[in-house]
Amino acid sequence: MMITSEWAQILDEVDVLSKMIRSSKEKAMLQHAYNSVYSDVELVKEIASFQRMKEQYEDVQRFGKYHPDYQTIMKSIRLQKRKLDLNDKIAALKVAENDYQDLLDEISLLIGKTVSEAVKVPVSNPFLNSGSSCGSGCGTGGSCSCSA
Repeated sequence: MMITSEWAQILDEVDVLSKMIRSSKEKAMLQHAYNSVYSDVELVKEIASFQRMKEQYEDVQRFGKYHPDYQTIMKSIRLQKRKLDLNDKIAALKVAENDYQDLLDEISLLIGKTVSEAVKVPVSNPFLNSGSSCGSGCGTGGSCSCSA
């Protein structure tokens, strides 16, 4: 593929967009929340413990209720997950991740619609997908009367 002046201009615009994303407040909030979580030694230990418990949970899932430690592991993983979910730093990290993903989804939608209105852009937030003619995407099993 030869680089034409149009491609060079597109690559320059991509660089500008990339810098804008990296300097966005959403990226800064995500980085701050991430640093806050992973600079807390106790929280990192809890996360590592949860990861180990998740491995045991996956093993239990293979055998289901017939696994000898089914009840113990199922209860333990729920308690650990709840404890992590209720941690303010983890909650802030999840919110920051969602905000950053929403920013990326909005940018993807703008780029997709610039190319063509018919471009389908997968987004994680269903509220951002309201620009399509059927409102909820075409994954509704044909019940949407969408013309796309």
